[in-house]
Formats: sequence, structure tokens, C-alpha cells
Amino acid sequence: MHLGATLRLLRVDAGLSLRDLARRIGVSSAYLSRVEHGVDAPPTQERLTAIARELDVPPALLMDVANRVSPYVAGYLEDVPAAGTLLLDIARRKLTGAQLARVRAFLDAEFPLREARGDEPVPALGSLLCAERVVVRLSCEDYEDALDVVAGRLASALPGLDASALAQGLRQREGDAPSQVGSGVAVPHAFVPGASPVAALVTLARPLKTNAPDGQPLRLVVALVDGHMGRARLMRLAHVARLAGRGLADRLQGAGEPQQVLETLEELEALR
Repeated sequence: MHLGATLRLLRVDAGLSLRDLARRIGVSSAYLSRVEHGVDAPPTQERLTAIARELDVPPALLMDVANRVSPYVAGYLEDVPAAGTLLLDIARRKLTGAQLARVRAFLDAEFPLREARGDEPVPALGSLLCAERVVVRLSCEDYEDALDVVAGRLASALPGLDASALAQGLRQREGDAPSQVGSGVAVPHAFVPGASPVAALVTLARPLKTNAPDGQPLRLVVALVDGHMGRARLMRLAHVARLAGRGLADRLQGAGEPQQVLETLEELEALR
């Protein structure tokens, strides 16, 4: 996983320059540039929280991408040490995503939240997909070919939108800031005014050598189209980066048909 690539992706989509974001969080632009390029270690929890505030995304989401424990969780474990034992017990049992979803359902029924959480939930990626927009084990020569395929699938869900024009839009966005977030995953995306959020997903038959920030070859392309700029759009991008860090490309590698992809994704998203 490469946190810096995700931060750069979100910063560009938020319309902030490197200098602007650095000034707002009280660091030098040189430092922030080193973080985005993976030269410096991930920022502290406090700085990640400040970055999340300026990007207008939930801090917990960036904590997940950075594989850092949320201050809320850390504080709770300090106040209730027994909670750590329970987490260890869950880890020892190696509960699957589906099993954790059952545990969560029990908690919601027996111990409902008395007040709203500070961080709103991110809409599941699976809710933006359908079997017709999932391509399994695509054979292609380069990333450009993969972009053409996802553009075609996305255009089929957006009446009146030309697939070639959408592919060109995806390529132009790649020029602003590459969408590869590491762990073999790329998140090309485009803004189409008025369009409802929609996604397409492609697994690759053979990994492609690209200029990925962590050096890993590309194995999975998750393409997004959104008709509105702002918080929800950035949250979706960060959520895909979070899934990438949780092994999304590895988990989908063995899927032989679109329905398998959707089922595996649903299980992985149950861990949110």
C-alpha cells in the first residue's frame, strides 16, 4: 500500500495545490511532497487528522489507508483494556468478513449506537457495480487497453455518453495525477456532470508493468464515474485505496466469473 499516492490523488481531486495543503496543515511543501512520493514515513495521527479535515473526508478513512489505529479506537482500548482481549480472540478465530458481518448485526441489535458516529459510512463499492460491469481476467497489452474496456462498460450504464470520449477523459485525469494507489490497484475516474455514481471493475489475466508508486505490477482496475464533485467522491476514492491495502487485488485474483468478484467484494467490505 502507498499512502502518499492516495493523498496526492485526493488532494488533486479536492482542487488543492501541494503548497496550499501544506500551508493549511502547518508543514512545508517539501515535507508533504516527500510524503506523497513515499520518501518520508506516513504522517502522525494528528497530521492525518488535519489532512482529512482539509480534504473534507473522515479521518478514520485516512487512518485505515495508512494502517494506523484511529485515536478513537486507541482511546477506547486504553479506557477498556478488556476490549483488546476480545479483539485478540477474534483474530485467533480468524473470522471471515461474512462472520464479522454477523457479529456486527448482533452488536447493532443488542447494543445500538446511542448517538451518531463522527464519521459517516462510505457507500459500498459493490453497490456501484453489477455483473455486466465486471470483466474477469482481461488480456491486454497495456493500461490504455484496460481504460478502453472500463470506459465501454461505464458508458453502457450512462445513456448518451460516448465510450471513446469517456476513455479520453480517464486518460486526461491520469495526466493530472496517476490513479495507481499501490498493491496492484488503479482507480481511474472521471467527472460527468449530473451522472449518478457508477463503477466498473477489471481483473487482469497478466500483471502489467507500470510506474506504480510501490513498484507492484497492475492487477486490478476499479473505474469510477461521478456527477458531483466534493466529499462523497473523495470518500469513494479513499475507500477503494483502503480496500487495496486490505488485499483486494489478491482476493479477486482467483475469481473466475463476475458473480464471484461481487461476492468476494461484499465479504471484504463487511470488514469496514
